[in-house]
Amino acid sequence: MRTFVAVFPPQEVREALFRAARDLQASNDFRLIGQEKIHLTLKFLGNVTQDELDRVTRALKRLSGRHKPFQVSTSGFGAFPSKRRARILWTGIEAGASLLRTVAEDVEDLLEPVGFEREDRPYVPHLTLGRAKARQTKLEDPNTPPAIRFKVSSVDLVQSVPGKRGVTYQILATYPL
Repeated sequence: MRTFVAVFPPQEVREALFRAARDLQASNDFRLIGQEKIHLTLKFLGNVTQDELDRVTRALKRLSGRHKPFQVSTSGFGAFPSKRRARILWTGIEAGASLLRTVAEDVEDLLEPVGFEREDRPYVPHLTLGRAKARQTKLEDPNTPPAIRFKVSSVDLVQSVPGKRGVTYQILATYPL
């Protein structure tokens, strides 16, 4: 089963971010993801066996109590790998980004001993909003989403479930901060 570790903003935050992305001049160049899927990925685990999932679940239980809940706020739109060659449309995190990096690093520290390699790229906190329809898309839009504050109070272990209407997410476990 395909799994990842993530933080889901409250529903009203996801709705506001979806509306902001939809209102972008460049929004027709992207397939926007459903608002229910908007999240901050802390670590992608890929396909895991039941045995690996059990080890992950036990390891992540140690997250609880290691961090206090904290506030984050969104920043402007961006694109990976760049705005000139946009493949992924996202909004970043401004306030609270260093705290998210600390939690992501803790997730790496907890999962490495149970068989999951560390990411070789630095963690960039962002909320994916869409994927480019064409191979070479430019993100040239002066609009910026409103800075939206929300509280990070838990981390979720999530399964990505393929279906006839695309992928849905199922939360397997929640770890309060």
